[in-house]
Amino acid sequence: MLAGLAVALCALSGPARADKIRDLVQVGGVRSNQLIGYGLVVGLDGSGDQTTQAPFTTQSLENMLQQFGITVPASARPQLKNAAAVMVTADLPPFAKPGQTIDVTVASIGNAKSIRGGQLLMAPLRGADGNVYAVAQGSVVVGGISAQGKSGSSVQVNISASGRIPNGASVERIVPSSFAGGGDLMLNLNTADFTTATRIATAINRAYGAGTAQPLDGGSVSVRGPQDPAQKVAWLGAIESLDVQPGDAPARIVVNSRTGTVVIGSDVRVSAAAVAHGAIQVTISEQSQVSQPAPFGQGQTAVVPSSSVQVSEEGAHMFKFGPGVSLDTIVRAVNQVGATPSDLISILQALKQAGALHADLVVI
Repeated sequence: MLAGLAVALCALSGPARADKIRDLVQVGGVRSNQLIGYGLVVGLDGSGDQTTQAPFTTQSLENMLQQFGITVPASARPQLKNAAAVMVTADLPPFAKPGQTIDVTVASIGNAKSIRGGQLLMAPLRGADGNVYAVAQGSVVVGGISAQGKSGSSVQVNISASGRIPNGASVERIVPSSFAGGGDLMLNLNTADFTTATRIATAINRAYGAGTAQPLDGGSVSVRGPQDPAQKVAWLGAIESLDVQPGDAPARIVVNSRTGTVVIGSDVRVSAAAVAHGAIQVTISEQSQVSQPAPFGQGQTAVVPSSSVQVSEEGAHMFKFGPGVSLDTIVRAVNQVGATPSDLISILQALKQAGALHADLVVI
């Protein structure tokens, strides 16, 4: 294997391995909800917002002080170097009850240099419907660090303008869920596949009788369940523990053009094809020459630029694929000619356009 070729290989064919149904599906109506809020982080060591460029920080602080009976004169322009305006986000897990705590993420929206060591003041977190479902407050934990000297030199590791508060929000409201209601249970596949949906329904019917489960399409399976919520919980727990062998993944090649990463599935095949791989190099050199006038001439000495342009094609290679070539053969052939990740991407795109690549080519 030659260095420099960033090719990640998926798991090759091996013994079939069954998965639990809980790892393949999500129960309909059981989902998390995104929360968002606005707040203030105080107690910073001079690394907060510059109020001249972030006036909303001053406005927020004045509004908060008014709630405590403190009125800031209109002529006052406080310089809040130790405060920063932030956005607070969190994921409210399903079945969360009032009094439980969840993690929150705090991110600066002004020009604060760092919120390390800051304290988030009480901030309500709202859902998409505008209702408050949690209240966040606590000390911000920042994984990044930054430092700057008087000369202007600075060092930064990771991002110090955002952080997290573990268990920083208290749930205040229950999200209504359709799980406790009547009707059949809906199992939504994480990856839609007709074979997997059929096998899930077959495994459930084999364990609990024909007609218990029915695949609706490639992405969902309907399961008949009891009406009692307590029985429904036990029933669903037993179903999620069943073993199912998922269907084979489609032949697919995923290319990340930004990082040069190429992921090739194990079922990728190519038809007979010949590929020419080469590199064209263009070299341009600039030199200055002095032009002297003839003796007793009236001309003047001048500097004349001289350009040299050369075009060369080096390292040209051609390799041939036979029909039905496997993943291992493709990678070995590309490595032998010393192709870079960008070259491999071009080769795969050309094979796809030629109709010789029997796989989906996905560029991210």
